[in-house]
Amino acid sequence: MAVERIWLDVPYAEKDEAKRGGARWDPTARRWYAPRPGIAELARWVAAADVPDLLPGEDRTLGDGLFVDLVPRTCWFTNVRSCVAPADWERLRRMITGRAGLRCEACGAAEDRASRRWLEAHERWTYDEGSRTQALRRLICLCTDCHEVTHFGLAQVRGVEDRAFAHLVRVTGLSEQDAREHVRSAFALWERRSRHDWELDLGILTDAGITLARPPAAAERARTASDLLPRPRQAGPGERRPW
Repeated sequence: MAVERIWLDVPYAEKDEAKRGGARWDPTARRWYAPRPGIAELARWVAAADVPDLLPGEDRTLGDGLFVDLVPRTCWFTNVRSCVAPADWERLRRMITGRAGLRCEACGAAEDRASRRWLEAHERWTYDEGSRTQALRRLICLCTDCHEVTHFGLAQVRGVEDRAFAHLVRVTGLSEQDAREHVRSAFALWERRSRHDWELDLGILTDAGITLARPPAAAERARTASDLLPRPRQAGPGERRPW
């Protein structure tokens, strides 16, 4: 007899708790489910309606390919994951990876547990200089390696910028010289945008029925980010850096 599956939205951080409550994992669907109705311990994770594959107002042509995509310092700590409930983030993550066919939309790679390469959600933003508005316009599925390139400043903080730079060259086919210029230009744009505070527009999520938490104010973000400013690292004596 076929098992009746009641799908669940279980955030990764709560998977062990859900498993203790009776949830089971479907490796094909890559999703938790309740094996039968009426399990009270799992009621909190009963799935809401799926998020539509195309969010209202989303531009799925925005920012194709792999490039360094630095978020201004004054906009740090307002990523989508920090602004939605964990269960809603699970719904978004499932939609983003599913519509990408469980492949990175930049390099085409699938997840690989052995090499610790995962599929992750990345935000593409537009910046209206006139209104000082940072607007979410696309959510894209990237593998861990490509995601590391987009957040190149964070790769520097973590000491893995050489690896990120090599991946950028490998995926894009840029020469090392052109890739160095791309990184420099990305940081110059980051410096300019980081001089201003930006209002956050997450309308493509609220119009899709996602409930948002209040993001931290610009002043709060600036204080939190003050010790993490990413800048291109200067070469030491006799050392050749790629940017």
